[in-house]
Amino acid sequence: MVTRTTPWPAGAPCWVDIGTDVDRATAFYSALFGWRVEKGAAEFGGYANCFVGEHPVAGLGPLQEGQVSAWVVYLSTEDANAAAAQVQAAGGQVVVPPMEIAEQGTMAAGIDPTGAFFGLWQSNAHTGTNLAGEPGSITWSDQLSADPDAAAAFYGAVAGHTHREVSAEPRYATVHLGEADEPVAGLGAAEPGTPAHWTVYFEVEDADAAAAKVIELGGAVQQEPTDTPYGRQAVVTDDQGARFVVITSPRS
Repeated sequence: MVTRTTPWPAGAPCWVDIGTDVDRATAFYSALFGWRVEKGAAEFGGYANCFVGEHPVAGLGPLQEGQVSAWVVYLSTEDANAAAAQVQAAGGQVVVPPMEIAEQGTMAAGIDPTGAFFGLWQSNAHTGTNLAGEPGSITWSDQLSADPDAAAAFYGAVAGHTHREVSAEPRYATVHLGEADEPVAGLGAAEPGTPAHWTVYFEVEDADAAAAKVIELGGAVQQEPTDTPYGRQAVVTDDQGARFVVITSPRS
């Protein structure tokens, strides 16, 4: 378990949210993960924060016109304006320029050169998730694309990521912050024909039970629960088509 009440190190995944029908998503994810969902004030446009106990772990925002419902990974930054400039300099595209969210912090969003959408978050009052690796919270994230080399170069320039190869085929590496040994994410090759994307992994007590619950709630299982070196996991979609992974990590 990781708990944190201060800003995450620059480059670390620090928050996840989703554009969605907020009321439907509230019902789905509250039933699946036991989240308590709190809608913000009108000035936040219907955005809701999701909690495990007293810990904020994710956000739900209204789906914008033309947007496909999908989970978004935010990388921590100390300077959203400088990071947005680096996104463009490194060959990415800034699609949401840096904007202050009241006293909460500053967000921006971009598309990397492989086509994957991601967010940037400069903390103020809201430091991102302060719980990780516990049921109902994020425990991992992957960037997968057809060009891992381009992705690695981009995130190295923008977020200070370094990469250590885990597998040559299929291509996969762990993501590190500089020379730190502890990985913060993964990067690898997407399945042929799959658009580049970030994938969010949520910890659950029982991956099989969670997959069954997803179906009961109107979602779908894309890959049945499978044992991996990192835990038992299933790839699922919610009842609005957003893809994510539920995983039961090995207990130490």
